[in-house]
Amino acid sequence: MKLPEKATHPTIYFIGVTTAKSSIMNIFPLWAQELGLENARIKGIDIEIHAKAEKYRQCVTFIKKDEQSLGALVTTHKIDLYHAAHDLFDELDCFAQMFHELSCISKKNGRLKGSAKDPISSGLAIKSFIPNGFWKKNSGEVFIMGAGGSALAISAYLVKKEHGLNVPSKIIISNRSKQRLESAKKLLSHLNSDVTFEFHLCPDPKDNDKILASLPPYSLVVNATGLGKDRPGSPLTESCKFPENSFVWELNYRGELTFMHQAISQKEMRNLHVEDGWVYFIHGWTQVIAEVFQVNIDKKQLEKLSRIALEQRKNR
Repeated sequence: MKLPEKATHPTIYFIGVTTAKSSIMNIFPLWAQELGLENARIKGIDIEIHAKAEKYRQCVTFIKKDEQSLGALVTTHKIDLYHAAHDLFDELDCFAQMFHELSCISKKNGRLKGSAKDPISSGLAIKSFIPNGFWKKNSGEVFIMGAGGSALAISAYLVKKEHGLNVPSKIIISNRSKQRLESAKKLLSHLNSDVTFEFHLCPDPKDNDKILASLPPYSLVVNATGLGKDRPGSPLTESCKFPENSFVWELNYRGELTFMHQAISQKEMRNLHVEDGWVYFIHGWTQVIAEVFQVNIDKKQLEKLSRIALEQRKNR
């Protein structure tokens, strides 16, 4: 990890693994212009996966003390950064405290705030592609591979009380490491929901294949592992079989996207709707930008920002 130099303009940071490859580096200057964020800058901070706690603390301390460093979006490191540095924050929002993760760092009146925006952004993304009443009508299940912050956020959104009976019949979460899986189980036990949760230790992709094969039609299958972006591969083997009439959600929008291509190869035969992480990316960044720069992004502006981003994506 290499910390940036002292900021000379209002700056938002992207704390990730391979930040230079992200579309946000080209999109943000155009968004800043549209939102009237004069002289705003974006800089990436790359940290290796599961880095030592001191690196996360150094990163947060730099942002906290540097006047023109206004905040950051955190990806991949959301849980590790929380555990390493949550005591450095003056304020943590309810989702950060509930799920022990941070996706947004911001400042207000000299106070450093940590937020978990994913329960909001993941919900907005899900609403964009899963029809109203889908779960109540079909009684499908959800299978999330990966037990990190995105898995927690998606689960929290899907079982919200306001959905009434329109909830999955079951949510299954798998992970390669026992520690992260046990942590997810403990944190999600705080949700007041009647939906059944299952947690499976799946160190081998073949283990995920078996769970996938047991799902009923009209389910949702999610790759929340980071495989296909930060690291090569897929949580499934090439022999996997997706449930018919289901939604398949690849949370990544860049990289090899092996999982998504596996689903696309079965799209017609299994009648699948395959979604990548682009809409999630849009909502994730606009939620954080609004918080960091203290601006209101209404529906009309969001639509324009989405068009700007899509045009940049086509040109890459």
